[in-house]
Amino acid sequence: MNTVVCLPTLDALREHVRNTLCAHDQLDPAQTPLHQAVIKRSGRPCGLFFQVQGPRLVRTYAVWAGEEDRILFYDSNGQRFAEVRLSEAPDPRKLAA
Repeated sequence: MNTVVCLPTLDALREHVRNTLCAHDQLDPAQTPLHQAVIKRSGRPCGLFFQVQGPRLVRTYAVWAGEEDRILFYDSNGQRFAEVRLSEAPDPRKLAA
């Protein structure tokens, strides 16, 4: 079952991703840095890659596929553990390079 959420701003998107990744590995979101990078397709922004790193080389990540209006979450083994559909999301074409 896919969850549907409304994340109209980049800040709301980042917060949701950080909280979901941290909850999966029982990390404190206030103390866990969130790294992000712009994903481009044919030279234009189409989404974001997010990663959090915990102790013992635990790294979980998420991919916001902006054109598909969904976020995919992966654990440190590369297994998908969640998917979220977005009812409202920022415009990926407006991401800074």
